[in-house]
Amino acid sequence: MKETPLSNCERRFLLRAIEERKRLDGRQSYDYRNVRISFGADYGCCIVELGRTKVLGQVSCELVSPKLNRATEGILFFNLELSPMASPAFEPGRQSELLVKLNRLLERCLRNSKCIDTESLCVVAGVKVWQIRVDLHLLNHDGNIIDAASIAAIVALCHFRRPDVSVQGDEVTLYTPEERDPVPLSIHHMPICVSFAFFQQGTYLLVDPSEREERVMDGLLVIAMNKHREICTIQSSGGIMLLKDQVLRCSKITGVKVAEITELIQKALENDRKVRKEGGKFGFAESIPNQKISAFKMERAPVDTNDVEEQAEEIITKADPPSEVFAKPILQTPGTAQIGEGIENSWGDLEESEREEQEEDNSDDATTSGVQKMETEEISGVSKTKKEADTIILSDSEEEVVVVLEPEETRKKTRTHTSAKQENSSSKKTFNKKRKKKRTTH
Repeated sequence: MKETPLSNCERRFLLRAIEERKRLDGRQSYDYRNVRISFGADYGCCIVELGRTKVLGQVSCELVSPKLNRATEGILFFNLELSPMASPAFEPGRQSELLVKLNRLLERCLRNSKCIDTESLCVVAGVKVWQIRVDLHLLNHDGNIIDAASIAAIVALCHFRRPDVSVQGDEVTLYTPEERDPVPLSIHHMPICVSFAFFQQGTYLLVDPSEREERVMDGLLVIAMNKHREICTIQSSGGIMLLKDQVLRCSKITGVKVAEITELIQKALENDRKVRKEGGKFGFAESIPNQKISAFKMERAPVDTNDVEEQAEEIITKADPPSEVFAKPILQTPGTAQIGEGIENSWGDLEESEREEQEEDNSDDATTSGVQKMETEEISGVSKTKKEADTIILSDSEEEVVVVLEPEETRKKTRTHTSAKQENSSSKKTFNKKRKKKRTTH
């Protein structure tokens, strides 16, 4: 599913606002959105919120055999996933160009900058090394994915603890967290990406573009830098030509923003460490603010508890008097009794289904009796016709003898009577079967 394109009115409105140095969320051109960091219950799990863009980071480790050309170095693996849960524009199970570009940029920012000491991940040279895997899941997309993903990756790596290991000869012993304290990773520096959006061929510049601003921009510049003002990687996309002064200005802004974000990360890690030592609330349980889980929370209505007895007496006086209450049980029929107001006894009455069956039986009896009467009348008519057919009418003259016989018509009538009897008997049998099924179901 492709993202819905912006209309011409929205595009013109956004560009006009950028020309007037205004943004939809009220920020200035060089303002960064609020960064919020929360940690999970386990080490290496965190959620980074950059405005309304949310990224979940999870770090895991595994003992594997090293690469042939680097026998004494551990392995770093980064994986970013863009799910349809974050935005309907992302398709599941398919790597888009944006996803490939983001993954490559993360690897250049974190792996190629040597921010983690990979040699410290070696357990036995050429035999066993630690493989560190960083999984990043985009939970909500509101622009500037690369900045939020880079912050989540470095925060998860700083928060992660790997199990302790001891080597005796060729045996490698892996200790659980209960046996030995986990060991943190050795991190040299923290590279963080900062994105810049250019409009109208580099005339206007915005820091940390939102999702709508990314649709209108002409080009994007991403600079990865640490707090020591060392550029780790730089990437320009969009096909616009940037001047040297523009790049230098962006690098100065990046140095300021990276210093602020690094200080925020260190404070968040220190607070989590203190809370875990004290045994208080930590993880997502601590990060969720109160009264935010219930979406349909209703405001409390003020209740005046003064003069409750007087108000209760007024309500009782205004209310209708109670109906008569029977103190003693009323014996209506043997085996039944009634106390107070209730419904009349209906034990002796028939149920609706039984009443319907009785009515159907009566109607069936009436129809069968009517059919029998019709049959007797027809049979009597046939007998009369037979008698008339047997009689011979003689005229006065001796020459003419007239005989009136109707055998063919009588045969036809007898056949029709017998077929009607068979149909009536078959209908009676089917009706009786239906009655039996109804009674069994009831």
